Amino acid sequence: QVQLVESGGGLVQSGGSLRLSCAASGRTFSSYHGAWFRQAPGKEREYVAAISRSGGITYYAGSVKGRFTISRDNAKNTVYLQMNSLKPEDTANYYCAADYGLGFRSEKYAYWGQGTQVTVSS
Repeated sequence: QVQLVESGGGLVQSGGSLRLSCAASGRTFSSYHGAWFRQAPGKEREYVAAISRSGGITYYAGSVKGRFTISRDNAKNTVYLQMNSLKPEDTANYYCAADYGLGFRSEKYAYWGQGTQVTVSS
């Protein structure tokens, strides 16, 4: 199995940028597809972006497309989420996930990090 630890969250003004990192340990991370989800208070966890094992294929939720970029460095066992043009509605706890399958539903992912909080002020 694989263990995931997110970092990089924080407080940023609307229009600002943050880069989240998800460091993996355990089994070879390049064997897993990766994804980012987020959950705001009182709301369900929602898909943000996903990336294939090699990094050659990426997917984005419509709400973040053009503003967020998912990437990975398998040599460093890390997945990233570059977030630009942040909006107050992006405020949430952001979670990294990994699994052998690639999908958009949270229940498809077996491995999760503990989350990192992103707060965007208006």
